[in-house]
Amino acid sequence: MKIEKFKESIKNYIGLEPFLFWKGRVALYAILKAIGIKEGDEIILPAFTCVVVPNPIIYLGAKPVYVDIDSKTFNIDVNKIEEKITDKTKAILAQNTFGLSSDLDKIKELAKKYNLWVIEDCAHGFGGTYKGQKNGTVADAAFYSTQWNKPFSTGLGGIAVTKNKEIAQKLKELEEKTIKPSKKEELMLKTLLNIREKIVSSNTYWFALKTYRFLSEKNIIVGSSQGYELEKPTMPPNFLKGFSETQAKKGIEYFEKINGEYKIDLIIKHRKKIANCYKEILSDLGFEPPYEPDYAEHTFLKFPLLVKNREKFFYLAEKEKIELGDWFLSPIHPIQRNFELWSYKYGKNPIGEFASRHIVNLPTHEKIDENYVDKIYNFLKKNKDEIIGCRVPDNLKEG
Repeated sequence: MKIEKFKESIKNYIGLEPFLFWKGRVALYAILKAIGIKEGDEIILPAFTCVVVPNPIIYLGAKPVYVDIDSKTFNIDVNKIEEKITDKTKAILAQNTFGLSSDLDKIKELAKKYNLWVIEDCAHGFGGTYKGQKNGTVADAAFYSTQWNKPFSTGLGGIAVTKNKEIAQKLKELEEKTIKPSKKEELMLKTLLNIREKIVSSNTYWFALKTYRFLSEKNIIVGSSQGYELEKPTMPPNFLKGFSETQAKKGIEYFEKINGEYKIDLIIKHRKKIANCYKEILSDLGFEPPYEPDYAEHTFLKFPLLVKNREKFFYLAEKEKIELGDWFLSPIHPIQRNFELWSYKYGKNPIGEFASRHIVNLPTHEKIDENYVDKIYNFLKKNKDEIIGCRVPDNLKEG
C-alpha cells in the first residue's frame, strides 16, 4: 500500500514514526487528545497563527491562550509566555512561522518548570532544523501540514510525530479510528492536484487563489479551510478523518532521490536560494532582511515583508501579475470579526496585530526562477515608497 510506503519515507527522513491524518489540524487534534486535553484546560499559542490551530483546542472544550510574537522572528515571544501560565495550562504550541523554528530551549525550560507539554507546530517547518535537529523532533510531539503551499504538498494532509511511547500508542489508536475519505473526496483531490500542477502558475495566481478560496468557503470543494471553520469553532461531523492513497502517492514523490538527494531537500535548497536573492534585493533597496537566529535553519516557506499599505500593495501586485501571499491577515488568520468566539481579545497582542495588518509574503516555491525574481525586484523598486519605514514601532516592542 502507498500509505505504508509514504510512512516509511517519513520515518527514514525524520527518524520518528508518523501518524497520518486528512489535514494538519486533524493531526493537532489527535495530539491534543493523546496528551489528555479536556474541557477547561488551557493551551498557549502565538497571536499570529491560522484559525485552524485554535479550532481543535476549542473542539476539545479547552481554551486557547494567545501570547504576542517577537517582532524579529514572528514566532511566539518566549519572554511573554510565563505571565500567561496558570494552573489550567497544559501545553505550549511552538510554531515554525514561515519555516523558522521557535526558540525551543527556552520554551522547554518553562515547560519543565510548570510540568507542561510542548507541541511543535511544524505546518510551515518541515525540513528545517533547530540546533541541528530536524523540526518536529525536539518537543514532546509535533504536527506537519502537507496542504497546498506547505514545504511539500499532497493537496491536503497532516502528520503527527512524537518521541513519547505512550503518546505514540494513543496516536496509533486514534489513527486507526479515523474515517476513510470518500471516493468523491479522493477524486476531487486528484482533480485539484492536476489543476495545480498543470494550470496554476504565477501568471494565473490571483485568479486561481480567489476562485479556490471562494469555492472552499462555500464548501463546494475540499479546500484548505472550509466555510464552516471560519464561522465559528464548532467541530464538524467526520472531523477525525484519515489519510488517503491519493495523498500518499503524491507524498512519495518528494522522498525519491534525484542525483543522490531527496526531492524535498532540493526544494528546500531552492527556497533558500530564492530567499537569498530577496535578501540581496532588500539590501539593494536599503531594507533589512528577515532576522535569522543562529539556533535555527530558516527554510523560508514564505519570505516575509512588511509594507505600509497592504491593500494598495496587493492591488498593485495583482495589476502587474506579481504573486504575493497574505499570511497572516489577522492574529488568527483569516478571521476578521467575532474574535471572541476564539477567546481572542483584540488589542492585547500589539505586535502580532501590527504584523497582521502590514505583512505580505514573497513566493519561494519551485516555480519561482531567477527571471521571476527579477520581475519582483523591478516591482519592489517601482513601489519602494510603499515599503519604506514599515517596521514594528519601538513603542509596541516595549509594550
